[in-house]
Amino acid sequence: MPSSFLTATLMEPDKLSPRQFELFRDFIYRKCGIRIEPTKVTLLTNRIRRRVKARQLPDFDAYYRFLVSPAGLGELEHFLDEVTTNETSFFRTPHHFEWFKGPFLDELLARPATDANRRLRVWSAACSTGEEPYSIAICLADSALRLRDWKTSILATDLSEAVLRQARAGIYRPRSLQELSEARLKRYFDQQADGESYAIRSQVKSMVEFRHHNLIEHPTGAPFDCIFIRNVLIYFDRPSKQVVINHLVNALAPGGYLIVGPSEGIYDMLGMLTKHSHFAYQKPFPGGGPS
Repeated sequence: MPSSFLTATLMEPDKLSPRQFELFRDFIYRKCGIRIEPTKVTLLTNRIRRRVKARQLPDFDAYYRFLVSPAGLGELEHFLDEVTTNETSFFRTPHHFEWFKGPFLDELLARPATDANRRLRVWSAACSTGEEPYSIAICLADSALRLRDWKTSILATDLSEAVLRQARAGIYRPRSLQELSEARLKRYFDQQADGESYAIRSQVKSMVEFRHHNLIEHPTGAPFDCIFIRNVLIYFDRPSKQVVINHLVNALAPGGYLIVGPSEGIYDMLGMLTKHSHFAYQKPFPGGGPS
């Protein structure tokens, strides 16, 4: 076999061409509503290249044909895991969690309540590897005495099964833990045998249910008192953002709050909610007050 043929066979695929970029960009948009900007062509190339190599295919075109074929149905999860995964950390944007543990719980506990409606449901949408919902759980654990007569639940969802597996494992490296106080680290985590990673304790882990969900699809189940949707809608175009916002608002209980990130680009799309701050938007009560 000529050496030149062997070299060509083993060579990694080059950068996505404009045509290839459009094919993959449109495919991603159809599947999850995320619009990849042309400035991200290198990032997308690198991530897709890993899947091309994993499938031992010769180039991007061959991988795309496989991805959209019936034979590639099982590859879709791996592909979306690769191209949509983003980094996060515990208590990212700390004042959001200070608000949740303070003014939000104060207001919730001050509302007229009976044994039947002392329920708090929180949704961490696009939860990635679990740092956000576990941060919410830590806030509730800190407030256990105040909530002793309440039933609390946290739903955490993501499109990526890979990050959900990491979230369920609940093991984190120091980079994810930088915003944690030493007291919380000692109270809610166990250092692992490697001396570097930390496992979140079962008392917190058991508070969170992780589930697969695509934000452009209707959520199911009872309404939520608080929904966190942060650092994800920046990747959606306006039509897809509106679809997601409609789903989220419909999933809020009357008086429930939507918590948004600083760069989502959706502030002019939240007119149906009452703005309390640059990140907290409340769904009105019927008749204008809690019942």
